[in-house]
Amino acid sequence: MLRINYFARYRELLDCESEWLPWQADFATIENLRAFLQRRGECWAVLAETTLMCACNQELCTTDAVLRDGDEVAFFPAVTGG
Repeated sequence: MLRINYFARYRELLDCESEWLPWQADFATIENLRAFLQRRGECWAVLAETTLMCACNQELCTTDAVLRDGDEVAFFPAVTGG
């Protein structure tokens, strides 16, 4: 199983705080997982943003990070300040 958490604007747009997905070999990287989620359509396209940030097991990472069964993934938008 993978636990996926959505933060800030993503949580609001997706109307989803977190979810569990059964492990699939297709989820080899965060990018593969992200592509899977985007195929859900409509609002899920927000995960295609090039400024998307992610973490695996509470460590910032890039979308090419390798996933394993039992990992926790988080998606959140880049933070800007002014």
